[in-house]
Amino acid sequence: MLHTVSLKENSAFRRLYHRGTSAANRWLVVYCRRNGLKVSRLGFTVSTKLGHAVVRNRIRRRLREVYRLNEAKPGYDIVIVVRSAAIEADHATLTKALASLLRRLELTEASQ
Repeated sequence: MLHTVSLKENSAFRRLYHRGTSAANRWLVVYCRRNGLKVSRLGFTVSTKLGHAVVRNRIRRRLREVYRLNEAKPGYDIVIVVRSAAIEADHATLTKALASLLRRLELTEASQ
């Protein structure tokens, strides 16, 4: 991930939920907002209702890799909220789901 760092502050997550734009599908919800920086900041939200720590960390790792392959334009704060259907989804399904949401929010580069 060339232009992306981790988003960890609770205040940044709350700001995105209240003031950011969002797009959703069966597997994921993506919130985004311009951050005025030269890099994007990426955060994940995975509820404890979806499973134990091993399950939650596995889906985070899988989505981080999917995001790495479909990296968004720099200069945005992005939060990906995982829905329960994503736990059982395969790699191709997660790739299509995230790519379509990033396109809908106009976060992909023109060359992709």
